[in-house]
Amino acid sequence: MQDSVKIVPDTSIIINGKFLRLLQEECFENCEIIIPVAVIDELQAQASKGRDVGFKGLEQLKKIREVAEQKGYVIKFVGERPSLEDIKLARSGRIDAIIRDAARSEKAILYTSDYVQALVAEAEGVPIRYVEPYEKPPKLSFEEYFTQDTLSLHLKVGVPPLAKRGKPGRFTLIKLREEPCTEEELDKIIHEIMEAVRISEEGSIEVVRSHAMVVQLGQYRIAIARPPFSDDLEVTIVRPIVKLSIQDYNLSSKLIERLKNKAEGILIAGPPGSGKTTFASSLAEFYFSLGKIVKTFESPRDLQVGPEITQYGPLEGDFEKSAELLLLVRPDYTIFDEIRKPKDFKVFSDMRLAGVGMIGVVHASDPIDAIQRFIGRVELGMIPSIIDTVIFLKYGQVEKVYELELVVKVPTGMTSPDLARPVIEVRDFESGELEYEIYTYGEENVVVPVSKMKEFSEKIRKDVEEKVLQKIKIYDPGAEVEVISPGKVVVRVNRDVLPKIVGRRGETISRIERDLGVSIDLVPKTPVDRREIPYDIMETGRSIEMIFPEEYSNLKADVYVNGEHLSTVTIGKNGKVRFSKNSELGRKLLSALDSKKNITVYLKE
Repeated sequence: MQDSVKIVPDTSIIINGKFLRLLQEECFENCEIIIPVAVIDELQAQASKGRDVGFKGLEQLKKIREVAEQKGYVIKFVGERPSLEDIKLARSGRIDAIIRDAARSEKAILYTSDYVQALVAEAEGVPIRYVEPYEKPPKLSFEEYFTQDTLSLHLKVGVPPLAKRGKPGRFTLIKLREEPCTEEELDKIIHEIMEAVRISEEGSIEVVRSHAMVVQLGQYRIAIARPPFSDDLEVTIVRPIVKLSIQDYNLSSKLIERLKNKAEGILIAGPPGSGKTTFASSLAEFYFSLGKIVKTFESPRDLQVGPEITQYGPLEGDFEKSAELLLLVRPDYTIFDEIRKPKDFKVFSDMRLAGVGMIGVVHASDPIDAIQRFIGRVELGMIPSIIDTVIFLKYGQVEKVYELELVVKVPTGMTSPDLARPVIEVRDFESGELEYEIYTYGEENVVVPVSKMKEFSEKIRKDVEEKVLQKIKIYDPGAEVEVISPGKVVVRVNRDVLPKIVGRRGETISRIERDLGVSIDLVPKTPVDRREIPYDIMETGRSIEMIFPEEYSNLKADVYVNGEHLSTVTIGKNGKVRFSKNSELGRKLLSALDSKKNITVYLKE
């Protein structure tokens, strides 16, 4: 350094600790260190927001003052506090401009580790000394804890270092040492991380909040939390331990074919640590291998994909703005990792409806839960247009695949045709079995587990059948019971026991119905051993005629409709039986003809 020199350090060289090191290692006389007030205000603002750079910078200023006093250097503060407009424009370089102005007016040398600041200062004719911000060591200190099977590292002040080791979904939490982590130790690790992010092309600060931060550094996703957001300083570092291809999942040829040709609205669901992101990376590579243009939406960007697949973050903090840009890029498929906020669901839906193949990653403990997260956020009838395939992962493997389809039908369990409505059918992809129905009932959207409802209905049917048989077998041991619904049954018995079951004025059957809580239709059994006789049937103006061969003239016969006794008739001398259309029997017979029911006639014994 020169003798008798004035120095103005900017925020970059203060925060990274290089200026403090220069003061400690180099010696010069008559040195005046000039700190612009804007520097202190900027660091204070960052610290007030809970950001590490602010705390680090203020701590460095404190040490700079101590070293300067020890060595007899003069420190003074110059300039005015930045205005509200200056603070708003800090990201645009307004604070840096104030610092350069201070160096120019004080005729001092500007010390900086910001390359852009150095270029601008040179262009303005301000004397500068540029100091490289950081030299990344061959290995960061936290990397010593990572082994080949380490999924994540958990560091917290006052707690021994912990690591999850194993495979996704099958891991063990291991204590790495007995001594707890100290605040100084974690501060050093955080400092290393932040400096590595500044100079690394693979490093980026993905999320910055008050007292919290998420950083992506190569393969590592790092979450930093400070009080009061957390009860103590904590650093969590996560990394993927495997990179798989789609072939490694042993998917069925049927599913591979669907992914190739039909699936364009895919949800990858599963609990935390189930391998969703790894599968999403494999799917991205799979689609690229098919000649598709693939992009990703990520925050943080931690999908393990090749350089051919561009990874986008939220543009200006907003995925909606990213989507506007991406639609101009016209990708074939976009991986959205992860869908959490209501706006994320909207962006996913809008892009899918715009014709982009979408693959979303969502947290869910059950595959149907992933679909339910869209209910209420988009119109119910639009869901199958947005999601056609749900792939649920557990323990790193595909456990369940659903396909969705919108149909108009009477929901399972309902009987009246008037109840037909749009229904989303959720089927097991491999077996084709219907497992859930989603539809609007009243003003509510309901998700009905069809398989469980069928099991429940079968149990009810058997219970009703057993109870009715127990009562009727007293009169006819060979009685047959057909359960039409939980409240209605048809009972077929021999004709000769009908009067006993009906009772005087219907008292017996009424009592049985009250006891069982069901409505019973009594029907004579269809004859089994009796001779069926042929006939022709025709309509005249006001009647229906059944015409039999003449050999059956003057004989009695029983008429049955679909096995139910309609009437006992006497065949006329000319082989004819006539029913008036206005009579009850005529109306029943006409209805049977219109419905194409089976009409049989047996010779009366």
